[in-house]
Amino acid sequence: MILLRKFRVLILMVFLVACSMHIMIDLLPKLERRGNSGCSCSHTPSEEPGDWAQKQLQPLQQQQQGWPNKHTLRILQDFSNEPNSNVSSNSLEKNQFPPVGHNQNERSSRQPELAALYEHPLFKTTLPALTDEDTLFNVNTDIRFDPKAAEDQEWHVDGDAEAFSPTGALTADSYPNWLRFHIGINRYELYSRHDPVIDGLLKDLDAQKITSVAMKSGGTQLKLIMTFQNYGQALFKPMKQTRDQETPPDFFYFSDFERHNAEIAAFHLDRILDFRRVPPVAGRLVNMTKEIKDITKDKKLWRTFFISPANNICFYGECSYYCSTEHALCGKPDQIEGSLAAFLPDLALAKRKTWRNPWRRSYHKRKKAEWEVDPDYCEEVKQTPPYDSGTRLLDIMDMTVFDFLMGNMDRHHYETFEKFGNETFIIHLDNGRGFGKHSHDEVSILVPLSQCCRVKKSTHLRLQLLAKQEYLLSSMMAQSLLRDHLAPILIQPHLDAMDRRLRQVCVLTVLADCIEKEGYSNVVADDLQGEPAHTSPRQR
Repeated sequence: MILLRKFRVLILMVFLVACSMHIMIDLLPKLERRGNSGCSCSHTPSEEPGDWAQKQLQPLQQQQQGWPNKHTLRILQDFSNEPNSNVSSNSLEKNQFPPVGHNQNERSSRQPELAALYEHPLFKTTLPALTDEDTLFNVNTDIRFDPKAAEDQEWHVDGDAEAFSPTGALTADSYPNWLRFHIGINRYELYSRHDPVIDGLLKDLDAQKITSVAMKSGGTQLKLIMTFQNYGQALFKPMKQTRDQETPPDFFYFSDFERHNAEIAAFHLDRILDFRRVPPVAGRLVNMTKEIKDITKDKKLWRTFFISPANNICFYGECSYYCSTEHALCGKPDQIEGSLAAFLPDLALAKRKTWRNPWRRSYHKRKKAEWEVDPDYCEEVKQTPPYDSGTRLLDIMDMTVFDFLMGNMDRHHYETFEKFGNETFIIHLDNGRGFGKHSHDEVSILVPLSQCCRVKKSTHLRLQLLAKQEYLLSSMMAQSLLRDHLAPILIQPHLDAMDRRLRQVCVLTVLADCIEKEGYSNVVADDLQGEPAHTSPRQR
């Protein structure tokens, strides 16, 4: 009996010790942060009913004051169902590429052809006059953006007294760049061609102080939501592959890695094609200790940090695939590259509608989608709203060309802003699975174009322009990508592959065949006469 009692006491003591250790582990990140002098928000903005700019800030301030509000974040459905790959994902490529952060003046002087491209008449076309119904936000000039809403007031104006109105309030021009980007969104574009706000926003993504980090819910691979000192937010995709690694030939498209440099390159490609439907993306070198581990309030993320046998800081987070010790993301010793994509306006302020891509793949190892077995599939699509009128079908063709040039097979859904109904552009989100294979051209991506034989005149002319030696797509991309802090973003074989796909393999060839078969006017929709192109019954 005495032995039994002693045994029970021993079991109880072990249980109490285990509970105590568990509590200490939970409290450790909080205790560490108390010792730091990091910035925290102790003020809340004044709540004036008509203050739209303050409404933009409120959900972000709430996140910084407590645990991240994941319900306000956009959740895209992923369809990956493949087992983990054993392809290693190391860190920086300092030995293979020049150091990042080239001199900005040197970059500008090496981009005369790119500047000439943007001066071409095809890049000078104008939009219809915008009404209140054509802008995402109807912002009055007297809207006030309260600088006292933030504990650190350096973000708003950089000491420029002229940015204040005579009453002492901030003017719209002094709003942070992310907010000015949101204000500029309209029915026809995410941003205008030569808007200096975009270049300012790209610099902010690279340089603004990161104040909080949390994992993004949903999806198959690790993504982090980063909030900056000026309350802007961006989606961080860490580096998983070196630039010269190709997607293994045995990988299915839905189990491929999401590449940070693909997100960066996609933004620049979208801009050169003059679509302007990809939110601004910039590369950044992140300190995993100071800019992630030390400031995150996400306990699940914090617990996955460890030190590798090579004394590098590593973490893996939580996600469906590639989130394990075997696929950890490691720094050198704690520096890691990544892409930062600027957030679109909060869904509470600007709702977006998610559409299933008519040419969505099966996301199955054996099954094929309907469009892969039915050559007349497009005729059915043309009779289905919203593709039976307006510009939506033509926008799908733009997206098809965009995806083919970068080899992206992972386009299962797309989004639009609800306010604009069906008469608006498609947002080109989530491009991380592009630029995976420079040695292979996936012709099936072009099936929508070959089945429908429809394209905008502006798109057709710009593709022809970028096929000329004077404005060669690879050269324009190389010059544009030099602006990014992590340059070079793509290796030369990927740049050459874009020229091959445009000139030799398919895009212009497919369009030429369509024009020969159906006639120019039935294939090319004229959108350069001041009115957007539409799909007419005769052209279906």
